[in-house]
Amino acid sequence: MKPLRWLEHLLLPDWWLRRVFSKADLAAIGEAVTAGEKLHRGELRFVVEGAMPLSALWRDLSPRARAAELFATLRVWDTAENSGVLIYVQLVDRRVEILADRGIAAQVAQAEWDAICRGMEQSFGEGRWRQGALQAVARAGDLLAAHFPAGEHNPNELPDQPVVL
Repeated sequence: MKPLRWLEHLLLPDWWLRRVFSKADLAAIGEAVTAGEKLHRGELRFVVEGAMPLSALWRDLSPRARAAELFATLRVWDTAENSGVLIYVQLVDRRVEILADRGIAAQVAQAEWDAICRGMEQSFGEGRWRQGALQAVARAGDLLAAHFPAGEHNPNELPDQPVVL
């Protein structure tokens, strides 16, 4: 366990997350997810977390492990074509992780998702939170449209609005 990491997570005020992503920003992200999902059969979930919960800190979860935990908790895996994708933004650790379900992971290399993550992190580091998030959703949508284009049957299986923890 890293004491400094604990302090950063435990001392982050709740209002800070709302300062980084306003209600309007979150609505725009949700609209971008909805628009993108009309072009592909993937199901995209966008999750923003300020401080990790104490239980995650106690287990010394990395942002990647926390993303995997949320992938399961939010049932991103529970789609007919195994086409769920989670974009997880961990604000305190300053990390972004993208996890794709096995149907997509078989066709899209993790390196492509990682490039989107690093681009988001760069935008966030420059204070361009909304722009970085919207670009990532668009890039993820492009990848999904290339590998899982929308067909005649394209149900919306997961909520499109971002989850804020």
